[in-house]
Amino acid sequence: MTDTSYRIKGRTGEWEVVIGLEVHAQVMSNAKLFSGSATAFGAEPNTQVSLVDAAMPGMLPVPNRECIRQAVRTGMAIQAQINRWSRFDRKNYFYADLPQGYQISQLYHPLVGEGHLDVSPDDKNPDVVKRIGIERIHVEQDAGKLMHDQHPTRSYVDLNRSGVALMEIVSRPDMASPAEAGAYLTKLRSILRYVGSCDGNMDQGSMRADVNVSVRKAGEPLGTRTETKNVNSVRFVMQAIEHEAKRQVAVLEDGGQIVQETRLFNPDTGATRSMRSKEDAHDYRYFPDPDLLPLELDEAFLEECRASLPELPDAKRARYEATGVSAYQAGVLTAEVESARWFDALLAAGAPGGQAANWVTSELFGALNRLGKGIDESPVTPMKAAELLTLIADGTLSGSLAKQVFEIMLETGQHPGVIVAERGLKQTSDTGAIEAVIAEVLEKNPNQLAQFRGGKEALFGFFVGQTMKAMGGKANPVVVNDLLKKALA
Repeated sequence: MTDTSYRIKGRTGEWEVVIGLEVHAQVMSNAKLFSGSATAFGAEPNTQVSLVDAAMPGMLPVPNRECIRQAVRTGMAIQAQINRWSRFDRKNYFYADLPQGYQISQLYHPLVGEGHLDVSPDDKNPDVVKRIGIERIHVEQDAGKLMHDQHPTRSYVDLNRSGVALMEIVSRPDMASPAEAGAYLTKLRSILRYVGSCDGNMDQGSMRADVNVSVRKAGEPLGTRTETKNVNSVRFVMQAIEHEAKRQVAVLEDGGQIVQETRLFNPDTGATRSMRSKEDAHDYRYFPDPDLLPLELDEAFLEECRASLPELPDAKRARYEATGVSAYQAGVLTAEVESARWFDALLAAGAPGGQAANWVTSELFGALNRLGKGIDESPVTPMKAAELLTLIADGTLSGSLAKQVFEIMLETGQHPGVIVAERGLKQTSDTGAIEAVIAEVLEKNPNQLAQFRGGKEALFGFFVGQTMKAMGGKANPVVVNDLLKKALA
């Protein structure tokens, strides 16, 4: 289904937006696509450059099996066609950060063919699903990086990224709103991180998107598109689409024409600007790379890739829902692979799904957000969390006592059972003790008692609160409620 709710309202009526994304994802590998150079982020400039990367004469590329394996696994994760025969091409262009004068890529025969992603553009309505087609995934080498801020009159070149393996994941123009594009990019990033083929660190440049946008009136042919290059966050992709769509509508309604061009996004202003006119593919003079044989994949290699795939987000979400987790919470818990692994460990420790999901998404995530920590840095382990939830379930801890114990766990890392024993935080269900406190509370509050018996039933909550306060929050609220009803009858 298409998102019919998103339209650009212009002077001449409503306009549809047509969006496609080309995502460049850096393959997680200790070596580059065609050399043994390291790929670690943040290294000193030009310290991870082999003779192959620097295009020294006579240096021949050798494909990195792990990079091919990771791309195939990614294709399998998006239900794509894996092409047993594929080929590398040379894409010729001349730029200072491209030592060879060409980029080794795949155009005519990519490693991975058509696939798709099912996305939920609205977090609050996860059952509303849009299928986004994926045209292909091809493998290519990255270029280096020009550095313009190191010298007042010169630009420097850092070739550390030269030759790093990239997967270019090309969607079909199936998205019709910024929300759909954001959901697609978020889902794709999640799958890459589950598979382990890309770390998804958009702020470090290991995943970035080229955003293709055009506009048209309903029922009309596709308009001329622009491509906004190298956008490096989901939020920025959505902002770039919003701005570019409105810009195109304004140009067309003023009688102008959209130029097919490459644009850049400025995150400070939220606007795009023209970079260069768009070159057509034939300008790159693609031809088969003469130094590389075609890739031919056998069944044993494909089976190894297939067997190595983990449980993916959709399957994991369905499994969580089967344990009593709401669809929304299942989506939250599976969005990041670290959260899902933590929650899996909590379930494995015996915690019931529904109760565990409520606690993790409210108490744990709230505390970690307050502390500025990720879930993989949590001071509370899944085993200790399961123990805490057991103490709540069996009546040892009330909700308020559990919050106290949890705060102490965050500070000390202690087991909740130890904290309860050492600090006397156990909830009491001793009816005799609770009845004595209730009698004392009623005696101290004769005016409220008279008002309650006169028909002001809302004061029941007042008596509950006074009783719990008098018992230091350690009384079992269920028992307190039952005994108060009897005492006030």
